[in-house]
Amino acid sequence: MKKELVIGIDAGTESVRVGIYDLHGNQVGFGVTGYQTYYPHPGWAEQDPNEWWSALVSSMKKAMKQSGSTKDEIIGLSLDTTCATIVPCKNDGTPLRRALLWMDIRSHEEAQFISSTRHEVLKYNGYGKVSPEWMVCKALWLKRNEPQNYKNAEKLMDFSDWYTYMLTGRYTGSISTTTYRWHYNQEEGGVPKHFYESVGLGDIFEKLPKDICSLGEHIGGLTKDAAEELGLRTGTPVAQGGVDSLNGIIGLGITQPGKLALLTGSSHNLYTLTTKSIHGKEILGAFPDAVVPGLGLVEAGQSSTGSTIKWFRTNFCKDLEITATNKNLNIYDLLNQEAINIPPGSEGLIVLDYWQGNRSPHVDPNVRGLISGLSLKHGRAHIYRAIMEAISYGTDHNIRNFRKNGIDVTEVYAAGGATNSELFLQIHADVSNISINVPEDNQVACLGSAILASVAGGAYKNIEEAAANMVRFKQEKIEPSKENHEKYQLYAEQYRKAYPQFYNWMWENTKINQDQSVFKKNF
Repeated sequence: MKKELVIGIDAGTESVRVGIYDLHGNQVGFGVTGYQTYYPHPGWAEQDPNEWWSALVSSMKKAMKQSGSTKDEIIGLSLDTTCATIVPCKNDGTPLRRALLWMDIRSHEEAQFISSTRHEVLKYNGYGKVSPEWMVCKALWLKRNEPQNYKNAEKLMDFSDWYTYMLTGRYTGSISTTTYRWHYNQEEGGVPKHFYESVGLGDIFEKLPKDICSLGEHIGGLTKDAAEELGLRTGTPVAQGGVDSLNGIIGLGITQPGKLALLTGSSHNLYTLTTKSIHGKEILGAFPDAVVPGLGLVEAGQSSTGSTIKWFRTNFCKDLEITATNKNLNIYDLLNQEAINIPPGSEGLIVLDYWQGNRSPHVDPNVRGLISGLSLKHGRAHIYRAIMEAISYGTDHNIRNFRKNGIDVTEVYAAGGATNSELFLQIHADVSNISINVPEDNQVACLGSAILASVAGGAYKNIEEAAANMVRFKQEKIEPSKENHEKYQLYAEQYRKAYPQFYNWMWENTKINQDQSVFKKNF
């Protein structure tokens, strides 16, 4: 009996990963290849789509070789990419310039202008500031600053759209990317034309995809040219993919309300699904149909979480790095051993995890990190633990805001770097008094894309059925300690009180630093 396998492609900020899975979610092959990010000016970030393609070809061949499978055993593939990474191109996919990466914030003036319109569709932005990361800001920047490229662009493709076109020859938009970052709502007519016209983009519509497809929808087969380059079979079904983090939700098996996806790395991203059309000042969304038809997606985030822990390790743990290297140990395991015996609350330390500002719930890029309560008793382990606790307080604050807006959250499903630390997860569980589930396969975006591929390939009838059969979790959940939860409540409350008490002072400090930086640069 012939094996049936599916392929999940996960194209992130630094590399493209290809995972090959059987229909029970077991990974049988994996390949990863990096590509370069270019930084022409401060705040700019670009990538070359041609490098995306060559990296995909390389990763695919690595994964196929490791799996030992044949191209005839592959019944489908799908993909996810970074979102609001925009490629101005010709109808045949030829890029006119390097892509504007999702993290590119050159369009900050356009974002301020768009925010000032107070248009009704800004409800998806929490009725607040539009981030320059979003597609409409990047498109307006192109029109204002590179008018010839904008005019000559027959298509404005998101990264996932470009990959899809290169694979199938069909130009589609994903319901995932369009509702998540393009202000699209299919029940309200699709792209909000009045909004785009009001900001000066009335000529953009011919450049955007006409066919907006649901995740997992069979959109075509691999072209002969794409199949030959990738080493796959011509006509292999391709499923509509979308946003990397949203496919990660599927890879965590979240297809119904009540479950919180916590995707961790340099930052924390929090997502949950809801049956309600909810919009609030401290949350993003609800984005309709972005993951599962009929459900809205609600989002919150913390700008610097894993990156702050890495900052602490890099600057204050040189001795432990030497010890870890000599003993062939993980430095974070050594840090956790130091911190595990520190009591909850780190003996009076309160940290604000604002090293890169606050994304949610305050949407404030002008605040910075703060450590309060230091005494001569406190040492490195106290500060390390207090940083983990601060991140957990921030996550808890966002969970509280979800609940305040009528969105119930009963369990957490976590993936990413934080899941490598049982102590870090335990602190999260204790602060929020909530159970945390950890998947067996931490490559949840790859798995999520493979789940979509299984639907297009006909193995399962829908995303829900596929996820139920392909996602598995570690047997032991991280359960909260009632005693520790009670101890944490006063500290978490102090954390929540700190922003309204200190943000003006932090703004002043940030401005002083910016002014001094300009002074030093000029003199």
